Amino acid sequence: ICRRSPAAAVAVAMALSGVRVLELAGLAPAPLCGMILADFGAQVVRVDRLSHSTVGTDVQARGKRSLALDLKRPQGAAALRRLCSRADVLIEPFRHGVMEKLGLGPEVLLQENPRLIYARLTGFGQTGKYAKSAGHDINYLALSGVLSKLGRKNENPYAPVNLLADFAGGGVMCAMGIVIALFERARSGRGQVIDASMVEGTAYLSSFLWKSENLGLWSQPRGENLLDSGAPFYETYRTSDGKFMAVGALEPQFYNQLIKG
Repeated sequence: ICRRSPAAAVAVAMALSGVRVLELAGLAPAPLCGMILADFGAQVVRVDRLSHSTVGTDVQARGKRSLALDLKRPQGAAALRRLCSRADVLIEPFRHGVMEKLGLGPEVLLQENPRLIYARLTGFGQTGKYAKSAGHDINYLALSGVLSKLGRKNENPYAPVNLLADFAGGGVMCAMGIVIALFERARSGRGQVIDASMVEGTAYLSSFLWKSENLGLWSQPRGENLLDSGAPFYETYRTSDGKFMAVGALEPQFYNQLIKG
């Protein structure tokens, strides 16, 4: 029998061990947020809809358990309230006002569990003229302003699939907000509501682009700058075998090596 020493057991304990998370089933950003928390030790339970089960289609279900509840029925809503009374985090990805209509808004759940961290992950946030609108990654990129920076000279702006707004500005930023809220709760003992907007998250991630314009990095039109295909030493090139090579020879010594090669 192999026995692990107490010190070794502490060493391998995950940072979020013991943190109980409920993830209401949704599209890509919320599952990524839940998976990040699970990857670092949180106990994540995905709450599926009875009529639209995500089993078999959620490729970000690693480390999670799941259950199915019909939140439109009183029994289902009551079950979620009981679960939230013992949970640390709720990840909620629904359209504006949906949870309030179900009697599951933060005012209700935080009253029953003041330590709950209620994370609302939406495209446009909970306030403002777009709060009730539907959207997708490319719309969030456009409204954040960053889409205007993406693309080659004399071509339309383009979105890098759905990585930037959905996953980086949404799922990752929401996970970071949850971890920060857990840290704050350790001091105050109180939970809080996180309003994770993919538009605002994307704008925050891209703030370097705007703040560095005066440095000359992004002072030219789209596609004419150092890192956006405007420089021959930061570019992709087709090779003789029909594949591609990525070149990032920014520094003079590396550029000289590239020319010699």
